[in-house]
Amino acid sequence: MFTLQQMKAAHAKVKTGADFPCYVQEIKALGLKRYTYSITDGTTTYYGENGYQVPGPAIYEPKVINPVASPEKLRYFIEIHQQGQTDFLTLCGQVATAGVRQWVVDTERMLCLYEDADGREMVVEPIPDTGY
Repeated sequence: MFTLQQMKAAHAKVKTGADFPCYVQEIKALGLKRYTYSITDGTTTYYGENGYQVPGPAIYEPKVINPVASPEKLRYFIEIHQQGQTDFLTLCGQVATAGVRQWVVDTERMLCLYEDADGREMVVEPIPDTGY
């Protein structure tokens, strides 16, 4: 099974949203089924087969999540990030203002699901196939 160090090493290669599909293919190849990323403090929990999970530490000071979800704002922030106009930490701050509590990357269904403070899906984005 994968380790936290392997997940961090793969993520370190991501410079913009354009790098994300290759990152997902790499972590999927390591046996990752899905992960959750908390916008509140940057904690990530990685999930594999048979209940295997690896938690990661908080990576920034807690952010306030807007209690009013705005899928429209979220779509805009995702779009400009995917174009390489923002870095990862900027994206985290922006999606917090759009009401995102966490996102889930599902490597089996190749989807990224953005959830509001109540756990409702706001936006579901397909993860492009890279031909990896």
